[in-house]
Amino acid sequence: MNPVWIVDDDRSIRWVLEKALAREEIPFRSFSAATEALAQLESNATPPQVLMSDIHMPGESGLVLLQKIKERFPQLPVIIMTAYTDLDSAVAAFQGGAFEYLPKPFDVDQAIDLLRRALEESQHHPEAVEAVTAVPEILGQAPSMQEVFRAIGRLSQSHATVLINGESGTGKELVARALHRHSPRKEGPFVAINTAAIPRDLLESELFGHERGSFTGATGQRRGRFEQAEGGTLFLDEIGDMPAELQTRLLRVLSDGHFYRVGGHTPVKANVRVIAATHQNLDQRVREGQFREDLFHRLNVIRLRLPPLRERREDIPILTRHFLVQSSQQLGVEAKRLTEAAVRHIQTLDFPGNVRQLENLCHWLTVMAPGQMVDVADLPSEVRDSTPASTPVALSGDWLAALNAEADRLLAQSPGDVYDLLNRDFERALILRALASTGGRRVEAAQLLGIGRNTITRKIQELGIDGGKDEAE
Repeated sequence: MNPVWIVDDDRSIRWVLEKALAREEIPFRSFSAATEALAQLESNATPPQVLMSDIHMPGESGLVLLQKIKERFPQLPVIIMTAYTDLDSAVAAFQGGAFEYLPKPFDVDQAIDLLRRALEESQHHPEAVEAVTAVPEILGQAPSMQEVFRAIGRLSQSHATVLINGESGTGKELVARALHRHSPRKEGPFVAINTAAIPRDLLESELFGHERGSFTGATGQRRGRFEQAEGGTLFLDEIGDMPAELQTRLLRVLSDGHFYRVGGHTPVKANVRVIAATHQNLDQRVREGQFREDLFHRLNVIRLRLPPLRERREDIPILTRHFLVQSSQQLGVEAKRLTEAAVRHIQTLDFPGNVRQLENLCHWLTVMAPGQMVDVADLPSEVRDSTPASTPVALSGDWLAALNAEADRLLAQSPGDVYDLLNRDFERALILRALASTGGRRVEAAQLLGIGRNTITRKIQELGIDGGKDEAE
């Protein structure tokens, strides 16, 4: 069998590739025209594993050959070569399903590497693709995400106000929608508004509506988001950026359940559950006088913290598979798959844009990666060449060297107590750092560490740690 077929009317190109393939001990067969290769296929010859073809040749072009090959063997990788590197040819090649577009003159070693990747691709049988609809609405196996799932479950019979904390891109609106879908108000509307994206002068009208003639341009009465969400849930995203004067009006709605439209004199009852979200530290903004303390306490009935992606790296493989399937279905193509090396590389990244950034990366790979199997070399350059912004200390070995030295010292001085002494110091350091990060709030510290609330409370008592707030978050 000849796994590689070369189709090019340029004898010198065929000669260079033939010598390189012979050196690499890769069997091949050469043709000077597309019609010759097609004639071999028509004679029931075994098809190649990879086909390399020039575009511009006498008779049928390489693009016609690509089309006919893909009609009969849709999974066969085809590499298109051309000395005429124009936009139309490149677009046509990829639209026709080309594995890669190789402009001439090319580096021979680069061409051989490309051929090897294409051979690996042809030997890989596509895996069964799961439908996106079969995937849970929120994905996550990390302990910190399990805490979020449990909280959504506990709140499924509640109308309580919820405050969601999390960095941009962690999925705060996704969690808000899940809270609504699993609540007594699920039959009502879910209305979302980003309070930071609407100009200050328009935000009051957006939230509470207005009466006809209340300001220039108000030609009729308008219902605001509170009225639109009647009987359901109103999601206020980026609540930390709400102007001070509107904070006062929102506090009044949460306090007595009524509001007035802009320019109105008749109170309107608000039968709405409010879920708020922010990427900011509202405790800090309250201390700085940037956010009303009384409004903060009204919103902070139940607080959920969404972990950034760098704190749940074990979820990256399942999220990546989900987003690749999602992108493939949106574009109507076969889902790409990542090699283990590519997954390991992606897991080392910090993803400042969190889950949203990972989703965008998967969409880029679906469109731009040449083959179905995506390796590290196929990742965008800024991802491929980047290093983690905060390299885990375990990789440096410094703290492990210090631990080894301390273990040796204790083994000599306190035999029989080494495990308890070191384990106690280890747990104490972790809990103290987590409490410092959350301002002493035990529930959030437990979520950071990936342990339960009861566990951190018991450990604080056992280790004699001072501090830590035990109130509901």
